[in-house]
Amino acid sequence: MGIISRPPPISVFVFFFLSAHHLSLADPITCSGIVPMKHRSQMLSISDFGAVGDGTTLNTNAFNAAIDQIRNAKNVSEGSLLYVPRGVYLTQSFNLTSHMTLYLADGAVIKSLQDTEKWPLIDPLPSYGRGRERPGLRYISFIHGDGLTDVVITGKNGTIDGAGEPWWNMWRHGTLKFTRPGLIEFKNSSDILISHVVLQNSPFWTVHPVYCSDVVVHHVTILAPTNSPNTDGIDPDSSSNVCIEDSYISTGDDLVAVKSGWDEYGIAYNRPSRDITIRRITGSTSFAGIAIGSETSGGIQNVTVENITLYNSGIGIHIKTNIGRGGSIQGITVSGVHMEKVRTGIKISGDTGDHPDDKFNTSALPVVRGITIKNVWGIKVERAGMVQGLKDAPFTNLCFSNITFTGTKSSPIWKCSDVVGATEKVNPTPCPELTSTSQQGGSCENQA
Repeated sequence: MGIISRPPPISVFVFFFLSAHHLSLADPITCSGIVPMKHRSQMLSISDFGAVGDGTTLNTNAFNAAIDQIRNAKNVSEGSLLYVPRGVYLTQSFNLTSHMTLYLADGAVIKSLQDTEKWPLIDPLPSYGRGRERPGLRYISFIHGDGLTDVVITGKNGTIDGAGEPWWNMWRHGTLKFTRPGLIEFKNSSDILISHVVLQNSPFWTVHPVYCSDVVVHHVTILAPTNSPNTDGIDPDSSSNVCIEDSYISTGDDLVAVKSGWDEYGIAYNRPSRDITIRRITGSTSFAGIAIGSETSGGIQNVTVENITLYNSGIGIHIKTNIGRGGSIQGITVSGVHMEKVRTGIKISGDTGDHPDDKFNTSALPVVRGITIKNVWGIKVERAGMVQGLKDAPFTNLCFSNITFTGTKSSPIWKCSDVVGATEKVNPTPCPELTSTSQQGGSCENQA
């Protein structure tokens, strides 16, 4: 049985900002309208296909039969809703289809069968060149969609449970044959909406839209134990026009990580992640709250991050890349971040992440520029920031403004190298490298 992470108690600090950000009487700014909720002309119940929600009956055939009926419907463009009533529905992995809504009622659980031996395999992503963890093929995600359009996963906070513990144990014991499956992956798809569901115990990355456009994830809860390996929350990957809002995430790795391919394979595939908004996310992790990278070879551009509340975490904001990645990271704006009990507030690093093989080009250096981080407040922060570029490719045009970190016993410090930037109203006092003029590649003009 999978382990459900129980998040630590929320302090008064976090409760205050949860109230301020999530319970405002005014209508909040939102990007979720890029993929509106769809009205479906037909509703099917998984029970009509013989599914039994007793937690022991295997329901794979029922899910496949229901989705086949939706796929072959006469009025397919109007779409159908597949209703999952209260109960625990055990199933193997299954594929969705276009123009459908998967609706989980209150108390409904779609739970993965813990059978790793019979799990289907699929080709590696071309922008990765191999499985992310092991060479060769990779296990298909629990719920999968490839080449789809107009797909909704929603409900009344029903649960999709990846039952990931056997997969985590294989990773720990070094017995994985192929890369672990994610919980939900959409590939080469558009008009995707995930909302009002609980996603827990993913074997690997939880939500992974890759080569997608027009993707919205909002009002979801994502849970995994803090020691569950690589259970990232939401990882938009070589995708565009993505909106992630109003969610709680507590996992064993980065809560949200924007990616775009891995070394020479990502450079050759050349598909960036761009036009991404991440807003009103609350959570905790031993790793990063919000991350860019480290797989950044296709480039990452125009990312807006705002109103983030983090506690009991490793790193608040982490922008990470490496030699051999190539690609550019630019146009990143982070604002309104509140942290409590975090090891490192801000980290921008040029030496993070492994390589797919020994064929990566050491001359393929990433370009990191145009990063703005402002209006950040943290208490019980051990280290204010580490901003370390590359000797042959310094990070430039960095702006840090209106940032205050306080430590537990003493004032947290900054550590910097091979970077050029500017600061305004930053406490504790930042590195000399972050006090350059605009002529030297650092400016905080018009960043109020």
